[in-house]
Amino acid sequence: MRLTRALGLTLAATVVVALAACGSDEKNGTTAPKTIDKVNYATGFGMFGREAYIYTAIEKGYFRDAGIEVSVKPGNGTGDTLKNIVSGQIDFAPVDGTGFLLQAGQGQVKGVTAVAAIHQRSLAGIMTLEGRGITSPKDLEGKTVGDPTGSTIGLMFPMYAQLAGIDASKVKFVNIPAPQLPTTLAAGSVDTIGQFVVGKPTIEKAAAGKKAVVLQYSDYLTDLYGNMLVTTEKTAKEKPDLVKRFSAALLKGLTYSIQHPDEAAQALVKNQPTQNGEVAAGELQLMGAYVTGGTSTVGALDSQRVARCIAILQGANMIPSGLKPEQVVSFDLTPKA
Repeated sequence: MRLTRALGLTLAATVVVALAACGSDEKNGTTAPKTIDKVNYATGFGMFGREAYIYTAIEKGYFRDAGIEVSVKPGNGTGDTLKNIVSGQIDFAPVDGTGFLLQAGQGQVKGVTAVAAIHQRSLAGIMTLEGRGITSPKDLEGKTVGDPTGSTIGLMFPMYAQLAGIDASKVKFVNIPAPQLPTTLAAGSVDTIGQFVVGKPTIEKAAAGKKAVVLQYSDYLTDLYGNMLVTTEKTAKEKPDLVKRFSAALLKGLTYSIQHPDEAAQALVKNQPTQNGEVAAGELQLMGAYVTGGTSTVGALDSQRVARCIAILQGANMIPSGLKPEQVVSFDLTPKA
């Protein structure tokens, strides 16, 4: 009788231990999510090196530990991505913060909210190659700019032109998909392209080592954020825990990527074999200062600074008055500075 009771107690204890093991993370002892959330994510712009952090987060198991399975698609700029967020094709994506504020302020996009900052400074700019006769903003007059329709580069250009002393009517934008921009510029089909400034290594690689000339929007448009991670207001309100878990895992991947650019580049190449690891690492090295600049917390969004960004756009007559920071950012879900 005693033996039977002892065996019963031992079996019960074994079951309890087994159940406890199933509900915890062996690496850090935290409780693992009971269900897996499937999420569709779009990159900000193609599959260039600057986008490697999503694959870093996947390969390092950050999303797995958060109970999230991520499907990654290439983005084609802010305008296109926002449409896909609103339509439900994409759950989360980084979009240029200024482009987002422009479209929200103009009433072109509704029901979208930012939940983290990817870059603390704007990366937007226009890029060309040496020998094209373009070394200053004024030189853009009479030239063509290759850029996807709806991209933040094009959306911001009138404001940049106004501050940089350019006659915007003398600059022609040509619709070119994001993946084709480097080769199109190298071939001379357009004079310049819209490009994030960290894309310099990619452009020079496509141009067989010819040096790139960068006209950075932030030289004139100060105090603007770069990319912001966005989702729908519906998701933010109904699934705040998912938003926090996704954001935390992605930002962890972002932080690791700028600290270990070579390893992050290999994560990108593993998932996107056509990408060049050396070039990708170069982009990540350049991006580091934009991710960490001005804040002690990666991903932080400050309400007063967002208000200043809105004021800049209103002062340039790009959006009407009335837009409030809390209408475009879910500050209760963002990392705190």
